[in-house]
Amino acid sequence: MTLFSVLDLAPVCEGSNTREALHNALDLAQHVEKWGFNRYWVAEHHNIPGIASAATSVVVGYIAGGTSTIRIGSGGIMLPNHAPLMIAEQFGTLASLYPDRIDLGLGRAPGTDQLTMQALRRSLSQEVGDFPRDVVELQHFLKEPEAGQKVVATPGAGTNVPLWILGSSLFGAQLAAMLGLPFAFASHFAPAAMDQAIEIYRDNFKPSEQLEKPHVMLGYNICAADSAEEADLLRSSSLQSFVNLRKGAPGKLPPPIKDYEATLSAAEQQMLNQMARCAAVGTADMVEEQVGKFLKETAADELIIVSSIFDHTARLRSYEITAEIAGRIN
Repeated sequence: MTLFSVLDLAPVCEGSNTREALHNALDLAQHVEKWGFNRYWVAEHHNIPGIASAATSVVVGYIAGGTSTIRIGSGGIMLPNHAPLMIAEQFGTLASLYPDRIDLGLGRAPGTDQLTMQALRRSLSQEVGDFPRDVVELQHFLKEPEAGQKVVATPGAGTNVPLWILGSSLFGAQLAAMLGLPFAFASHFAPAAMDQAIEIYRDNFKPSEQLEKPHVMLGYNICAADSAEEADLLRSSSLQSFVNLRKGAPGKLPPPIKDYEATLSAAEQQMLNQMARCAAVGTADMVEEQVGKFLKETAADELIIVSSIFDHTARLRSYEITAEIAGRIN
């Protein structure tokens, strides 16, 4: 059985604002909870006008408070931006308020540009080795305190919030395998190393207190609608956003444009083509066929679905269709 979950960047659409984006995020979470999705994650990004989830732990609390059964978490917290003790306290608080519902996905990228990294007071000279140490330190703070432990996360200690390692390269796969943690690969926007990362993770996985066997979650884009033409049109918003980000000009999520891809350069089209393997666009039958093929190729334990669609009602419909597909696949 493949689990289906949601990754929401709480998109701020052109002509809208952060308040509406966050209200839409909660509305989406409430709908996907009803439709049977397994978990709902938001991601930490900074200095990007079209993403409202920068204060990730605050947004997780807001969503958790408005739902009752679905797991809520971070996809992810960019740990180099934070002291592990602070994250242990924040997510320990969330786990105390919403027991057995909070996930803590961790990434090692800053989620922003270098100037913003400096504003976050993150050292630009950090070594790659700092991230594994920070993960282990965070893990330590979330466990029951040891006798004589001088620094205790309060709240946090003893909550054992489940940790996930996120990645878009082989580094995260190696770390998740070594620590015996579930692994989420960002294939929805960086699929190049996906197959190799999955293989490394599964081949090198060591069981841990948290997890007995490997668990692979893959990011996957879905834009589903009641007609193929509508789905293609709706998809153009996220494609515009992705191209603008790669150009160094991030903005709010733009409205859809008909035949958008025909306006792109060959290099831009090639960049989007690389993402096509991890995306399904079209009607329910079309999307089901594409998702089924992807699952056969990857044997993913879980898909975390991204549907960045300008119109909120259309975005809800895309996830509703996805839920129907998940029911048929499973």
